[in-house]
Amino acid sequence: MNSNRAFIVGRFQPFHNGHLAIIREILKETDSIIIGIGSAQYSHTLKDPFTAGERHIMISSTLESEGIYQFYLVPIEDVNSNPLWVAHVESLTPKFNHVFTNNPLVKRLFYEKGYTVKSMKLINRDSWSGTRVREKMLNGQDWKVDVPGTVAQIIDEIDGVNRIRDLSATDENA
Repeated sequence: MNSNRAFIVGRFQPFHNGHLAIIREILKETDSIIIGIGSAQYSHTLKDPFTAGERHIMISSTLESEGIYQFYLVPIEDVNSNPLWVAHVESLTPKFNHVFTNNPLVKRLFYEKGYTVKSMKLINRDSWSGTRVREKMLNGQDWKVDVPGTVAQIIDEIDGVNRIRDLSATDENA
């Protein structure tokens, strides 16, 4: 079977409205999408506060609530070897023939392995970035407008905002 399947990877810390918009756009061009949850081994840091499992449930709950079912979620741990990374991804995922990314390194690595690589239009990047959403959480600003309702609910359930605030503290704050 020669499927028209795409691959996208991100940290999704957290999954936000920009991610959802990009997935919708990709699915206009492909039959299904593999979503790689990158840096899956990291959690409980300011840059990567959520676990791979928490990110998995954020993404799957959101997509299913939006009536999107043609996706596969795959946690992908870092291998810290660029020449081996594409083979590592291929060993964890179903076959795909399109890669969507704006990351120059990811573009280059997949291009060199013969994949069709496409850039994505970033939408509302000032608000819809994981870094910006986490900053809003830390600063007590309204971050819920930037994430799907399902994600906000999950972050509330796991006390994610307080996790981020706790992670930002130093031993001098204790």
